[in-house]
Amino acid sequence: MFEKVRDVIVEELDVDKENVSETSHIINDLDADSLDVVELVMALEETFDIKVDDDSVQSLRTVQDVVDYIEANQ
Repeated sequence: MFEKVRDVIVEELDVDKENVSETSHIINDLDADSLDVVELVMALEETFDIKVDDDSVQSLRTVQDVVDYIEANQ
């Protein structure tokens, strides 16, 4: 699951695959701004056929948070 999430992050945030780990903070480490986060969430929703509600978006701080959320909601 991490690899698929990482691939979406690499595509959406235009970062190097080597810079994305489970502990990477989406905003602080991967330099995503609020628009990047919205676009990333939309791409994750499409890729994994899930819906991320607004309250949950706030809790998705690290790549591992994203993986855990997807696994719990698929």
